[in-house]
Amino acid sequence: MADVATKRSTVYLDEKLHRALKLKSVETTNTISDLINEAVRDALKEDLADLRACEERANSPTISYEAMLKSLKLDGKL
Repeated sequence: MADVATKRSTVYLDEKLHRALKLKSVETTNTISDLINEAVRDALKEDLADLRACEERANSPTISYEAMLKSLKLDGKL
């Protein structure tokens, strides 16, 4: 584990997920904690990327669902 402050937490996992994590832990020589930390980091990075994308499009023109359907119908797509 890296030289990072850690905090203990209790997490309840589905039995099969826990078994899969144990197997992956053995095969990769990573601890279950390391695997969970990596998964959480990846999920948070994905959220951050989504938030950045939303910020970039904040000033983009919008169209209502109804207007989009009408447009698709006029274009022969519906």
